[in-house]
Amino acid sequence: MEEPERQEGVGTPDAFERLWTPHRMAYILGENKPRGSGAGDGCPFCEIPEHDDAEGLVVRRGAVTYAVLNLYPYNPGHLMICPYRHVADYTDLTREETLELGELTGQAMTALRTASHAGGFNIGINQGPVAGAGIAAHLHQHVVPRWGGDTNFMPVVGRTKVLPQLLRDTRELVAGAWPAP
Repeated sequence: MEEPERQEGVGTPDAFERLWTPHRMAYILGENKPRGSGAGDGCPFCEIPEHDDAEGLVVRRGAVTYAVLNLYPYNPGHLMICPYRHVADYTDLTREETLELGELTGQAMTALRTASHAGGFNIGINQGPVAGAGIAAHLHQHVVPRWGGDTNFMPVVGRTKVLPQLLRDTRELVAGAWPAP
């Protein structure tokens, strides 16, 4: 069978399959990033708590911090623990914020183990733009569940993550597994 004629450089076979993820363009283009460093400059971490939990993907609300699913997750169930207060630096957290950030982190681990049998976690804060913070003006701690073999050929070779569940479904699952205070 004869191969159809193709335009130069457009759809030229190269032995690679493509997994298109156009929704990631919002992240790449910075559509959800704040316009400035102030609390009123479109900070998503300040705006999220104003929505209901399902719309904002909030999994748990504490007195001074909250847990929310990451819109651009590294793995399914990737949560962030954020103070309600617009604060950039860990050293500027109040004692109450520091304690509750730790408490919600432990609760998040318990919920993710229950909901998805996570075998481990990457937990951390990218403090400042040079450390990789996408939104440096509002502190947020990542809680990323991990499983044996979750770093397979897709992210390593294909530089693509495959997420098996919609974020709203993940939020429902993790919120339902969150331990009682």
